Amino acid sequence: MLLEVKDIQVYYGAIHAIKGVSFEVNEGEIVTLIGANGAGKTTLIRALLGQVEYKGVIRHLTTDGRPAADVRTGYVPQQLEFDRSSPVTVTDFMAASLSRRPVFLGVSKKTREKVMGALARTHCEKLCRRALGALSELQRVLLALALTPQPDLLILDEPVSGVDQNGLESFYQTVDELKRTNHMAILLVSHDLDVVRRYADRVALMQGTIVRQGDPETVFDSEEFAQVFYTRGGHV
Repeated sequence: MLLEVKDIQVYYGAIHAIKGVSFEVNEGEIVTLIGANGAGKTTLIRALLGQVEYKGVIRHLTTDGRPAADVRTGYVPQQLEFDRSSPVTVTDFMAASLSRRPVFLGVSKKTREKVMGALARTHCEKLCRRALGALSELQRVLLALALTPQPDLLILDEPVSGVDQNGLESFYQTVDELKRTNHMAILLVSHDLDVVRRYADRVALMQGTIVRQGDPETVFDSEEFAQVFYTRGGHV
């Protein structure tokens, strides 16, 4: 599985939001997008998800270069907007997505087993009876849902915003495990450069377009990185 992005352009009216973005994500690797606020990272993700119009080419290819059929994309957003006072449990939330049966009719044994299997992939089975709105580990549940069914491409858009250090470390260890055991293509947006340094295989630095890409150290040591984060006073 290969994600190939070529010369992506996105306009918001007269505003040229992203210009000529090109990069690849191969199976079994984590490619991380970094950049200052307003660099176009979220716009690019929205283009990949089909949420905004774009010009250019986004292709999913098999390892031998042929167009991939029935491509599945898993997505974990920065945050999930919902009523946190709702009594919905993690099992209810997962079951509503994994079964056509209305949750108010009860969760069948088959669906419950499917839910537990999904949660097991991100090591959070113990959360199954917890209220969704009370979770500090919500992103791990969202990751479990994004992995069911198994995606060809996993997109993580600043997935641990607001999570404490222990939760952050545990989340990325799980993502790294998924990459290694499932040879998954993963595109990550992150503002945490320490995480990027330790877990990314390649980094793409955005500033309206991709101004530098390569392994983490090559990008972090580049003049372009210094201009974005030091000379211009940017914030990841």
